[in-house]
Amino acid sequence: MNKQKELEIEAAAFRRLLAHLDERNDVQNIDLMNLAGFCRNCLSKWYRAEAEERGLDLDYDQARERIYGMPYEDWKVKNQKPASVQQLKDFEESKPKD
Repeated sequence: MNKQKELEIEAAAFRRLLAHLDERNDVQNIDLMNLAGFCRNCLSKWYRAEAEERGLDLDYDQARERIYGMPYEDWKVKNQKPASVQQLKDFEESKPKD
């Protein structure tokens, strides 16, 4: 496989991941963090970092809008639920120990 095809496949897989996350907006970020160690906000930070590494000026809100498919504040109002006591407990327990 040449580099261009590899890049195209990786980009398509990333778009598919975003579409999947959009379809599964019932899955809260804290659930993703507890189970996988990353969430939509992490993806936003990675997206921004990669843009900046390539000399593009992209702020965090712009990156989050790309990942969430809408402004973050709109997504929160539409989809985010308060974290349960158990979710918060699991989150604290999942943090690396010093």
